[in-house]
Amino acid sequence: PLSEMFGYTTVLRSLTQGRATSTMEPLEYRPLPPSMVKEVTAAGV
Repeated sequence: PLSEMFGYTTVLRSLTQGRATSTMEPLEYRPLPPSMVKEVTAAGV
């Protein structure tokens, strides 16, 4: 999930002394399972 990617670029750049870059593109779309819908809704995302 996209929510797990937050902070990834920061960590990557820190590990590479600011030299790394990254890109993301969606591979596929899948609906959220009901348990995650509740989690995302509660977080206000």
